[in-house]
Amino acid sequence: MLLLRSCLVLLLMFAPWRFAVANDDLAQQVAAIEPKVVAWRRDFHQHPELGNRETRTAGIVAEHLKGLGLEVQTGVAHTGVVGTLVGGKPGPVIALRADMDALPVTERVDLPFASKVRSTYAGQDVGVMHACGHDAHTAILMGVAEVLAARRASIPGTIKFFFQPAEEGPPPGEEGGAELMVKEGVMDKPKVEAVFGLHINSRIETGRIGYRPGGTMASRDTFRIVLTGKQSHGSKPWLGVDPIVTASQVVMALQTIVSRNVELIEGAAVVTVGRIQGGVRSNIIPEQVELEGTLRALTPETKELLRQRVRAVATQIAGAMGATAEVILPSEPSYPVTYNDPELTARMLPTLQRVAGADRVFVRPADTGSEDFSFFAQKAPGLFIFLGGRDPAIPAAQAPDHHTPDFRIDDSGLDLGVHALSQLALDYLAEPPK
Repeated sequence: MLLLRSCLVLLLMFAPWRFAVANDDLAQQVAAIEPKVVAWRRDFHQHPELGNRETRTAGIVAEHLKGLGLEVQTGVAHTGVVGTLVGGKPGPVIALRADMDALPVTERVDLPFASKVRSTYAGQDVGVMHACGHDAHTAILMGVAEVLAARRASIPGTIKFFFQPAEEGPPPGEEGGAELMVKEGVMDKPKVEAVFGLHINSRIETGRIGYRPGGTMASRDTFRIVLTGKQSHGSKPWLGVDPIVTASQVVMALQTIVSRNVELIEGAAVVTVGRIQGGVRSNIIPEQVELEGTLRALTPETKELLRQRVRAVATQIAGAMGATAEVILPSEPSYPVTYNDPELTARMLPTLQRVAGADRVFVRPADTGSEDFSFFAQKAPGLFIFLGGRDPAIPAAQAPDHHTPDFRIDDSGLDLGVHALSQLALDYLAEPPK
């Protein structure tokens, strides 16, 4: 009997599936709080708040964390909340992150908890909606905090919970988001050794988890180009320098950067012009035209290449047309590539497979969307995963995309998010990298 007991101990210590022994117990904990998580998510969905204005949401989060006995810091990066759970045993420090902000989008989904909120953004009256799933992220992380707080005595280390404002970008003229949280020191004192986050996805079926090692979401730069010519009567273009024609040439040339300058076998890139503004009437050639757009890249090298080529294309074409170009790049806060540390990703993959099932975890293509989780992952190895939020009865091709008025997610996917983040935290702390 003693020999058998010793063999079992050795198996539990060294078997690659050893963390699974706690899995059933953890699953029961998650199932018990799932109704709470769904209720929180629906409440946040019905009461969305724009970036740097998440006061109600932050208040609910802070009270919940205080009720769990966590150390709580509020007013981080304007409205952010950081909760710290100190385990009963010494060990490393990790962070788990959720974002809280909504978007200036008017909801048209027929739900009993649909948003009717209106607010002001950039001087305009707008509808406000959780059109990207941040309500789900916040509710999930509140659930994770409750699950892990109940295990405090057995946790070997410290867990910091980041509830972040303004992931979608702060209002014009303000700082915010993960970049400001990092500036204010949330990754230090105590120093975070690994950071985990997730994003629910309206096109991935519930019950599934997507991941990708390396560059998983693109960097983001916003550019503004001011083209200045010489104003003249529309009937006599030879007396002026036409910035509208110049802008047309610039827009078309910008589209060749990706197809002719980027080594696409190494990853995708995007150059998009989203706004052109100039002129007041049909028979006046204006003096100025303004272009605004976005650049996306999956490596820092491609990001720099795009910046260089946009500047060169705009200034040289303008010069050839007799105009001038002022290129402001970046014209808004810039996001780095969201990079999943390959070693950390490989290390935690078995955890994801145990929680969701090996056949429900898959490598997804890189995404040209951007995420400011990237700022946290610059300070410590990071892993950012994608959680299924699509009702299986809805074909993926028919599922409304993020940032649209019809965006919707299925609440039945939230428990997997709680389970996955909780198990990632427990497994990492139980056996951190040497």
